[in-house]
Amino acid sequence: MYTALRLQRKLKRELRQGAVQVIVVDPEPYMTYQPFLPEAAAGSISPRHVVVPLRRVLPLCQVVIGAATEIDHAERTATVRTLAAEEEGNGAIAIHYDELVLAPGSISRALPIPGLADYAIGFKTVEEAIGLRNHVLEQMDIASSTRDPDVRDAALTFVFVGGGYAGVEALGELEDMARYATRYYHNIAPEDLRWVLVEATGRILPEVGEELGRYTVRELRGRNIDVRLDTRLESCENRVAVLSDGSRFPTRTVVWTAGVKPHPILAATDLPRNDHGRLVCTAALTVDGVEHAWAAGDAAAVPDITADEPGTICAPNAQHAVRQAKVLAENLLATLHGRPLTDYAHKYVGSVASLGLHKGVAHVYGRKLKGYPAWFMHRAYHLSRVPTFNRKARVFAEWALAGLFKREIVSLGSLENPRAEFELAAGTGRHPEAS
Repeated sequence: MYTALRLQRKLKRELRQGAVQVIVVDPEPYMTYQPFLPEAAAGSISPRHVVVPLRRVLPLCQVVIGAATEIDHAERTATVRTLAAEEEGNGAIAIHYDELVLAPGSISRALPIPGLADYAIGFKTVEEAIGLRNHVLEQMDIASSTRDPDVRDAALTFVFVGGGYAGVEALGELEDMARYATRYYHNIAPEDLRWVLVEATGRILPEVGEELGRYTVRELRGRNIDVRLDTRLESCENRVAVLSDGSRFPTRTVVWTAGVKPHPILAATDLPRNDHGRLVCTAALTVDGVEHAWAAGDAAAVPDITADEPGTICAPNAQHAVRQAKVLAENLLATLHGRPLTDYAHKYVGSVASLGLHKGVAHVYGRKLKGYPAWFMHRAYHLSRVPTFNRKARVFAEWALAGLFKREIVSLGSLENPRAEFELAAGTGRHPEAS
């Protein structure tokens, strides 16, 4: 989306005249600003405001909602399965192109752990974030209304696997929200909730440094969160989380944030990939050894020419991806006009992470911040980076209102099955409260 935005701005006249065409293919009609997913899960931001509608911000581009299933770059053809193709039953469509930009990002890396595919939920999409929020509040409703102590304990036990950004921020925000929500339950106290963070290595949040990682562990444990380092999830069959240290937690909630892997579309291309499945790229963001092919973001293995150690690859994070997209667009335009290309160079400035309302850690430009200052920097940085003034204004307005009013603790889990009520009325289903 960022690349298309820059091309749209630079080629405005040509696009309006029809001399140039920019086609954007994506399975969803929006781009998700993932750093705001934890706050959306906690209810601090409306889910509509963490996504950017492609058709609104790219009016001069052709937006095709569909999933690319194969790319034959030798023939300059992308095979795309659209929603209409599925309805019509005539398979996919072929889109011919002159220049290819691949930026599909990454997907959750699931391991062959018994029960994981059946019971766990990821944290990569806005749907997963809102679904998890509804799920946590529903578990509190179950615990409040049951007389079975085993059901209650399982409902109030929440296991998060993965101590990176996604896992720690999601856990921190949701624990904060759930602890606040307990004041509205007559029979649930904050100490009744059990939160477990499982990390296979000996530290969490490695991006912010070892010192702040240790501080984060102390901060989480001080909030009665059970942090298990050097521990793996062995199984979650039958709603029981079994850890490598022998612990067993009956739980109805397992959140999987233990890493990502390249998008599967990369394997369905004839383009070169490295050992980790990412596209081999040059510093100018071209696919190495291939003409008319470009890549950026998580899918691209781009050399970090600012690193001290030769052969270092840019980290797959938003800080690089957003900046790469702009350089990619400028280089693509330079190719069209016969100008030399510019290498992508960005010195990593640091990281910020939220641990809940008014709590965070930050390591930026060599300075280490904790608590409220780090939380404030986290919000300020991401507010400056979320695309479009429209989204910036809406997010800022929601934060301002949240400072004046109480948190929303409403679960809208019924949104996931909107026909349940009508099916009950029609005599073909059960009431959602009965399930």
